[in-house]
Amino acid sequence: MTRHAVLYQAAALCLAYPDDEFRARLPLLRAAAPAELTGFLDHAESTGQRELAAHYVQVFDFKNRHSLYLSWWRDGDTRRRGMALVRFKEVYREHGLEFSGEELPDFLPAVLEFSAHAGPVLLTENRSGIELLRLALTDFGTPYAAVLDAVCASLPGPTPKDRAEALALARSGPPREDVGLEPFGGMEPFALIGERPS
Repeated sequence: MTRHAVLYQAAALCLAYPDDEFRARLPLLRAAAPAELTGFLDHAESTGQRELAAHYVQVFDFKNRHSLYLSWWRDGDTRRRGMALVRFKEVYREHGLEFSGEELPDFLPAVLEFSAHAGPVLLTENRSGIELLRLALTDFGTPYAAVLDAVCASLPGPTPKDRAEALALARSGPPREDVGLEPFGGMEPFALIGERPS
């Protein structure tokens, strides 16, 4: 596994909800994760589980400006977002995986897990939103910002187009429109195509 693959897998685990399973994996994360994640892991290990979970909810569940759903950054809650979610699923299929998670296919921990195996194609395509999330988490002062710092540092430098998109998104925020997205949720993470979920 390449260094970037290890980083993406570790970052995926760091950005998941800090439940009992996360706590049990901390020693493994500590042993395998790159040095860029040490600060976050120090925080996770020294913080009680209830406090860490409450902080996660405060950071990610109450603020759209900290959304872990990558299509939200470009498309907000509009009809266009449905097509963006289809694009994520198509990329997964192109790499022999079928997304079957409880979350939407653009959920950053799922995208990072996929990137650990298939490379950063979806991270690169969504670079402007990831950069905005990184900046928002830095401004909020959460240790989760260090995880995004590490992910962004692993990607190719932003192109002028990425900078322009990030600045435009920062000025206006994503578009708004109510749309139902229920058909995209309620599954398990990934399964090889042709494999039935158990």
